[in-house]
Amino acid sequence: MNEVEHTWAKKAGGYAFAVVFIVVGWWLTALALNTPALPTPLQAIQMLVANADQLLPFFVTSTWRVVVSVALGTVLAVPIAQFCARSKTLDALFAPVLYLLYPIPKVVLLPILLVLLGLADAPKIVLITLTVFFQVLVATRDAVLNIPETAFWAIRSLGGNRWHEYWHVVVPATLPAVFTSLRIGVGTAIAVLFIAEAMAGSTGLGYFIMQSWSMVNYPRMFAGIIAMAMLGVVLYAAFDIAERRLMVWR
Repeated sequence: MNEVEHTWAKKAGGYAFAVVFIVVGWWLTALALNTPALPTPLQAIQMLVANADQLLPFFVTSTWRVVVSVALGTVLAVPIAQFCARSKTLDALFAPVLYLLYPIPKVVLLPILLVLLGLADAPKIVLITLTVFFQVLVATRDAVLNIPETAFWAIRSLGGNRWHEYWHVVVPATLPAVFTSLRIGVGTAIAVLFIAEAMAGSTGLGYFIMQSWSMVNYPRMFAGIIAMAMLGVVLYAAFDIAERRLMVWR
């Protein structure tokens, strides 16, 4: 077994242990509480399989909203952060704005977005985009500011211009921060998605979960929770794979 196969086998073993640990903990808790509000893992999985045809459109809708939002937030945040951080004037102007806006929970803007944009995809996508945008912006800006000036001197001494500085120094130095913020931001994005879908509209996994809750159908509710958890895990794993592919030097 080569090194790559050994690494993947180790990861697979770790994930298998994590799944078993979570399922056993869930099962023991369900037995201890003995309440219909907390079904056993088997009941929830059976309901997930039984409602797979109903869940699939909700899953696709939620996935679409998160993927589009994360892409928009990242595409907007990365160049803005990199450009502003390299300019002392711009950074001095916009840093206070960032410090004031970043701590505000973006979910409080949902009622305003619903009034302005309606109940369809637009308010949910804008809300998640704003959340991801600020997380990526802060992480990328800090990464650029931490690049030693000697790295730029080395490029200039070889005859490099601003574009060479950006491509050979700024981008490689900030990519790890971008992917770290995206992995962290996935959990936040899924949480914001749930709140937005639960509060407004009639599509998405958040709506499915709250609809099941209102029906007092707890196994169906947990089937939706499992589906939303799977969405988060898939996105997290996708970012992890993309990071390994794009940053082979690490």
